[in-house]
Amino acid sequence: MADIRWGILGAARFARQHMGPAIHAASGSVLAALATSAPEKANPFQAFAPDLRVHDSYEALLADPDIDAVYIPLPNTLHAPWAEAAMRAGKAALVEKPIAMSVAEIDRLIAVSAETGCLCAEAFMPAHHPQWAQVRTLLADGAVGKLDMIRGVFTFTLDDAANIRAQAGMGGGGLRDVGIYPIGAARLAMGAEPSDITAHIRMQNGVDTLAELRGMFGDVVFTCVSGLSQMRHQEMVFHGTQGMIRLQAPFNPGVFAEGRIDLLRPDYTVQTWRYPDARQYVLQVEAFCASLRTSQAYPVPLGFSRGNQTVIDAAFAAAS
Repeated sequence: MADIRWGILGAARFARQHMGPAIHAASGSVLAALATSAPEKANPFQAFAPDLRVHDSYEALLADPDIDAVYIPLPNTLHAPWAEAAMRAGKAALVEKPIAMSVAEIDRLIAVSAETGCLCAEAFMPAHHPQWAQVRTLLADGAVGKLDMIRGVFTFTLDDAANIRAQAGMGGGGLRDVGIYPIGAARLAMGAEPSDITAHIRMQNGVDTLAELRGMFGDVVFTCVSGLSQMRHQEMVFHGTQGMIRLQAPFNPGVFAEGRIDLLRPDYTVQTWRYPDARQYVLQVEAFCASLRTSQAYPVPLGFSRGNQTVIDAAFAAAS
């Protein structure tokens, strides 16, 4: 297959700053179209993709026969409906997280993907970063001895009440926006699903601004903290009897901090892996394109996203 030709539904800031440039930079990928009702919003995209075609509606972009795949960075409640619309238009869909608002919505996307034969996946970019392959290797090799605890944190301060991430009607809140990352990263590292979910959630104006959830991977304790009203911080720790793995920028390395893994030993020695050049957004696009070209399984299938949503649903249910 020739280069995968992409369109983006909406001129969201994240698409402008991260995913648009990643689609343009990825091998075998062309950013070919953008849908926006405000033509001036296309200017920053055309600065790095000058041949970009601009459509004045999402429907027009989905009807464009020149487009193979779409990236969907719309407000959370619109992710699943437009992912389904894209697949029914014959386009593959890479959808910003959370891909849906419920397990039932994800089940529908799984069914539509099977019906249409179109690939659909959530843009869970940490799974494509090499630091997580290294974490899985370390855990499999027993680098921490017996693993006892996993702790994940992702918080930041959202001061803008008008931001869609702070609006209940748009599916906002910390668990869906940032809590999904430590949840997904723990599941990715363990290759298993947590059970016995309990949670304490602070709500403000209909959205969760602080959530602490706890679960179990067998006999391994998992805790996750997410929030929209705390100092910006992210970290993942895998704590065992003979060592501890710590990631200082587990979710957006290169933006929050350098991608780095520290393996701490009982004798106070530290072994470190650094990833200054890994571009996880580009790697994500390239993995998606590879699946389209070869029909090989995408590394982050909808079933994985369903697992994340199951934990989020369980956390809200436990806290209610």
